[in-house]
Amino acid sequence: MGKLDELRRTAGANVTESASKRDTTLAPIAPTLASLSPARMAGVTRSKSALEIPVDRIEPDPDQPREDFDEVTLARLADSLKQRGQLQPVRVRWDEGRGVYVLICGERRWRAARMAGLPTLTCVVAEGTLDAGELLALQLIENCVREDLQPIEQARAYRVLMDRTGWSGNRLAQELGIAQSSVVHALALLELPSGIQQQVEQGELSPSTAYEISKAPDVERQVEVAARVVAEGLTRSEAIEAVRQAAGRRLSRKTAKGRGAKARKVTERTFRTSAGYKITIENRRGIEPASLAAALRETFDRVEAEIQDEGAAA
Repeated sequence: MGKLDELRRTAGANVTESASKRDTTLAPIAPTLASLSPARMAGVTRSKSALEIPVDRIEPDPDQPREDFDEVTLARLADSLKQRGQLQPVRVRWDEGRGVYVLICGERRWRAARMAGLPTLTCVVAEGTLDAGELLALQLIENCVREDLQPIEQARAYRVLMDRTGWSGNRLAQELGIAQSSVVHALALLELPSGIQQQVEQGELSPSTAYEISKAPDVERQVEVAARVVAEGLTRSEAIEAVRQAAGRRLSRKTAKGRGAKARKVTERTFRTSAGYKITIENRRGIEPASLAAALRETFDRVEAEIQDEGAAA
């Protein structure tokens, strides 16, 4: 059982997954009204296995990874709540110090409920103590499987969760049940200049194209390619070629020394890992896919051997 599975159980979520669809079902863990303190009982009523809690007694978590809420989307959700009611409970915890229920998951529904003027929300209450890292993990998994964070928001949430837990990108992917490449691609967006990140947030650049742009050798080339993609409406494959051309021009300027420009092979490739490492492969004679893969495998074998030698010597 993974760490997030344990957290879901603690907070009352039973998550089942299939190869084609994820479905999240909240388990009934609401406490009995008799067990609640007077402060917690104020305005609270039972609704089947959950509790009906006044909207004004619920507050968002300031550490919630979602930052931006689209007003148009919220208005549509508010209309849906008024017409069809609340289809799924939100998840909250009681904060004794503040005397309020704090959202663990479901801030979008809470905001829409306020917009719709609903007096109460159906809530599942998480009992027990969750530390900041566990709360963030629950909020992130909720957003990832149901609310679809924007690409940059999601990348930031991945990074915060990795920093809080010490997880590698591979471990994060395993815990969230997503492909490792999804984590790598998301984190690469955070390496881009803020202007390009803004273009992704505004929908001018797709995340997949922005990931290809992140492979450009420096910030200047990244900005150059991004501008071309937006201005000329380049496809992802055309963006890949533009990155190659930009890398070639950089290398030509470094080595031409006044000679006429000539067509050159790609002689340098840079990769960024989910842990923040940058790996650069150079070969003056040019880098072919097969030789690149062989060089990376050889490097991996050497590093692994060094680690084993150090372990044996310890």
